[in-house]
Amino acid sequence: MAFDRLIKGLRKVRVWHRYLGLVLALLLIISAGTGILLALKKDVAMIQPSTQRGAVTDLTQWKEISELSLLGKEALYKSYPEQIGNAVDRIDVRPSKGMVKVLFKKDNWEVQLDGASGEVLSVDVRYSDWIESLHDGSIFGDIFKLTAMNFLGWGVMLLAITGFWLWYGPRRLRGLRWKRKKNAS
Repeated sequence: MAFDRLIKGLRKVRVWHRYLGLVLALLLIISAGTGILLALKKDVAMIQPSTQRGAVTDLTQWKEISELSLLGKEALYKSYPEQIGNAVDRIDVRPSKGMVKVLFKKDNWEVQLDGASGEVLSVDVRYSDWIESLHDGSIFGDIFKLTAMNFLGWGVMLLAITGFWLWYGPRRLRGLRWKRKKNAS
């Protein structure tokens, strides 16, 4: 009896393992691929513009954040007039580098400015934010992010457990067969 139940259970687990693995494979490929790109973002300027250096690291000599924000907008709008109206999302202050990054809401634009002089150091698209939102699922919204990432985490755990069972189950079957043969003789 235990022998037959074990065989049926293994067959069911194998089917579940296979289909769960197929669904999770897509999420894992996206997550792994974007994870590799994110690991390279500081080394590949196409993914994220290289961080420039400003002249002064002393914050007391810097312009006000509000002024740097306006200078960032002006630089973006002057270089790319089609971006007029693109609002500032956040400002990344880098005192040790003497610069700030003004990041915009639409199209992942970044303007790097010298913190003291307000001089434009760089105006470029920053693909790393888009890659990160694809990596964590937030590109499709917070509900998808929460659902997909939990599904991925629990799914990988379940694949590990069912994978162990698919490895261990046949060994257990061999042991039961051996006991059956021993008892039959």
